[in-house]
Amino acid sequence: MKKTILFVVAVMTISCSKPLSTGISLDNLDTTAVPQNDFYQYACGGWMANNPLADEYARFGTFNQLGLNNLKQVNSLIEEIGTGDHDYGTVEQKISDFYKLCMDTARRNEEDIRPIIPTIETIDAINSKSELSEILGRAMEFGLFAMYVEADAMNSSMNILYEAQAGYALGEKDYYLQDDERTQMIRQEYLKHIERMFSLYGYIDGDLAAPIILRLETRLARAAMSNEELRDPVATYNKMSVEELQQMVPQIDWSVFFAAMNIKTDSLCVGQVEHLKEVGRMIEEESLADLKTLFAWQVIDGAADYLGDDMFQANFDFYGRVLSGRKEATPLWKRAVNIVNGTLGEAVGQMYVKRYFPEENKQRMVTLVNNLKTSFGERISSLEWMSDETKAKALEKLNAMTVKIGYPDNWRDYSALDVDPKLSYYENIQRAAKFEQNYSLSYLNKPVDKSKWYMTPQTVNAYYNPGSNEICFPAGILQSPFFDMEADDAFNYGAIGVVIGHEMTHGFDDMGCQFDKDGNLQNWWTEEDKVRFAERTKVMESYFNAIEVLPGVHANGTFTLGENIADHGGLQIAYNAFMHTKCAKENTKDGFTPAQRFFLAYANVWASNIREEEMLRLTKSDPHSLARWRVNGALPHIAAWYEAWGVTEDSPLFVAPENRVHIW
Repeated sequence: MKKTILFVVAVMTISCSKPLSTGISLDNLDTTAVPQNDFYQYACGGWMANNPLADEYARFGTFNQLGLNNLKQVNSLIEEIGTGDHDYGTVEQKISDFYKLCMDTARRNEEDIRPIIPTIETIDAINSKSELSEILGRAMEFGLFAMYVEADAMNSSMNILYEAQAGYALGEKDYYLQDDERTQMIRQEYLKHIERMFSLYGYIDGDLAAPIILRLETRLARAAMSNEELRDPVATYNKMSVEELQQMVPQIDWSVFFAAMNIKTDSLCVGQVEHLKEVGRMIEEESLADLKTLFAWQVIDGAADYLGDDMFQANFDFYGRVLSGRKEATPLWKRAVNIVNGTLGEAVGQMYVKRYFPEENKQRMVTLVNNLKTSFGERISSLEWMSDETKAKALEKLNAMTVKIGYPDNWRDYSALDVDPKLSYYENIQRAAKFEQNYSLSYLNKPVDKSKWYMTPQTVNAYYNPGSNEICFPAGILQSPFFDMEADDAFNYGAIGVVIGHEMTHGFDDMGCQFDKDGNLQNWWTEEDKVRFAERTKVMESYFNAIEVLPGVHANGTFTLGENIADHGGLQIAYNAFMHTKCAKENTKDGFTPAQRFFLAYANVWASNIREEEMLRLTKSDPHSLARWRVNGALPHIAAWYEAWGVTEDSPLFVAPENRVHIW
């Protein structure tokens, strides 16, 4: 469509006539810091001092603080349910019994490793590689790759089967391949961890098994795509027929594999071709004994958190202490609530929103989102670097964006999940995993359910889904310090407003911009505009690559590019929307102008303390920049921040206007 689409501008005012607070806690500030020199320390230093890291945390910030409050709220709901008697098969019975199974450590200690013996025996009974096609299709506890169902990126109205790389317990390929001192230390500790776990599970040859496991996992990791490569939706879309898959990886009988999964499909999308080819080569080249050793390790590693205290503690000592620097494990009650949230999340969420999410909160969010949409449309329309043809497509996509707030309209059915307190905790975890697998596979080759949510209502987070062009804000995040019904617009636009703009911008970051208004992986840009966009995103990528998060360790501007673009866009969109409110024109409150409070509210969202080990881990694994740099790295590219805080060339955060990021 060549005709320019006009974006209808809505009235963007929310009255601040009634007495509302600023929402800003002065206790969060570190007034000994100079805001122009280190805005993060100034805005968040008081919070950081008042919230020292407890031993159970590798990182603790405002997200965690609100998440902890939500956990307490959900825990009280679950405990209320637990006081009554419930008929078997009811949601209340399932919630109550799953929670009690997790809390019953005495029973798990008595059962020891017995719950996993049937799975280990299944592995021991494999006599030939010809059996692997069926075993891998049937197994949930071990495997060399993953399968799931999602909207077809090229046909977003239909679901398709996707394959994805997996099979290496450390998760990040860099842990297997890099040779810096810390990474080498982690590999040595990993070998010791495998030996210790094998010993706890009664194996006498853990010292022999550990090198085999590390070698095989390294093969898989070496063939895997890097985090940077995984960000390319074109490279990870490789749709093929099952016949083509059979030719590509002949070492697996795919008809047998899919029959074991109890699914029928003629095609699928292979996410990482070279990794799957390496799986085939491993099956062909490695001994059956070594492959079975790897499978046994995957069962042991995956079951550790659901068995006795010795196994749980050993698992924590490596994954918690070594990788993240945590000193204590998460308390049992929190783990129990998290398990119930993860297993029966929408059932719990239905109770959560009934008690903790008033309808007026949702209505104010609807207004905020509409105002942010209007603001984004204004900014798109005024872009100097984008052609009218591409602007029309961008506005069309923005107008088509679906918004989900608070909770789903249709609640998920858990009747097929059988939680049996007579069985062990681990066996019920297996049942829950199978239930989730069946739930995913039930959508295969069917129309996409646009009403489906990908987060539970009690989650403290938000998301943009490119396949459906939708943004979602669960009830869990719609609380202070993100959203406050008693606070004025300076606070709410600076906090949740930027979050809204952030998620909107994901539809137009370097990945999201490759999907059209209907969620299809399809170009809607002119070639000239694509070049201009890439030039501008390169400025951001280079800027973050130069940030030194710890001595000798730099941020990964390529890996974090999408999130950094979203932060930048969110700030620009939210501030522009805020300028249309009455509050933006009010006088100073609590010693700060409305514009200053906007940026304080934004910074306070990212208040956080973190251990160095976790900083190193997240720099490898997290597509988001570290909290400090979501403030001190993002704001120097926002002209309004300079004006609000009087930032001059003397500031160490100053970036010359010609060197700043200018995208959305």
